[in-house]
Amino acid sequence: MNPARYHREMAQRYRMEAGKCKKCGHVYFPPRLICRECQGREFETIVLSERGKLLSFTVIHTPASQFKDISPYALGILETKEGAKLTAQIVDMPADQIKTGMELQIEFRRVQTDGHEGVLAYGYKLVPVM
Repeated sequence: MNPARYHREMAQRYRMEAGKCKKCGHVYFPPRLICRECQGREFETIVLSERGKLLSFTVIHTPASQFKDISPYALGILETKEGAKLTAQIVDMPADQIKTGMELQIEFRRVQTDGHEGVLAYGYKLVPVM
């Protein structure tokens, strides 16, 4: 199989798969090999919900060079109902309307255009719940 096709057809690239420790129940996204809470090594794969609560956020005014065209932008830490935490850009709302504790939805979107060839990189972004 073509490597690019294999990479694009990996199921976990298109849904939020996390690892839940079978020993203590701690949830990790992305999945880990060893639980940092209990050092367990057995995990079950779970699919995370696409919504969660905003734990914290910041607005980036001095970005890395590849993000200079979208500055300023907000980054947030979201906790899903399963307890997994992830960091992603908050989009589709003004920064002054972002509040800790608000519900946001996770969407798969373009993150950046990479290099001179213009290769598109995709990832998760956080959007307001409609």
